[in-house]
Amino acid sequence: MNAPDAPGDPDAPEEPLTCARCGRTADTLPLTWTFSVEDGRRVYFCEDCSRTNLRAIEGRLDSSWW
Repeated sequence: MNAPDAPGDPDAPEEPLTCARCGRTADTLPLTWTFSVEDGRRVYFCEDCSRTNLRAIEGRLDSSWW
């Protein structure tokens, strides 16, 4: 079984990644970024946006609510 985001994993993020809130980009997935599955696709958030919206993320609200 492949580890999450392992090479060959069909759910692995396409690179470069872009934060869905602020547009920050990263060449590879930083450990400090979070993601959510919304409408069947992964949406990534940078460290700053994740920290700012932590309560909404923990409440499992879609990003459209925050």
